Amino acid sequence: MFSLSLQRKGIDTQMKIQIINGPNLNLLGKREPSIYGKGDFPSFLENLRRRYPQDELLYFQSNSEGELIDKIHEVGFGKADGIVLNAGAYTHTSVALLDALKAVETPAVEIHISNVHQREEFRHKSLIAAACVGVICGFGLDSYRLAVEALREASIG
Repeated sequence: MFSLSLQRKGIDTQMKIQIINGPNLNLLGKREPSIYGKGDFPSFLENLRRRYPQDELLYFQSNSEGELIDKIHEVGFGKADGIVLNAGAYTHTSVALLDALKAVETPAVEIHISNVHQREEFRHKSLIAAACVGVICGFGLDSYRLAVEALREASIG
């Protein structure tokens, strides 16, 4: 389903990618900078958009599980070519996010800024990974760029 829903003629084809950040990610640059870095997300997103001017990179953040599900439903049926999802702590607890991702057609890449496997044991298990085409973690904010690259590569494959 993933490659079929994203087939494109060439790398220069515009893609619409929805970035979705979950709880506490509005505090990037302030919250635990030793884990999440000192960079704020708006500045990073501006740079990411400059790097991919041919693409439309949309952004949504919420601390509410229901709002994250609503956004996945909103873009998951043809309004986006891909989803980059950092569900934060909901990664490890939300069957509802798993079900939302499984219900939509748009492929998603799960990402994490930190390497969750080097952290507390409860962070080692993702409930949403089974509904995603891939998982990227541990590369700081660059995890988002890597997810965009993965979606772009899949779109020409």
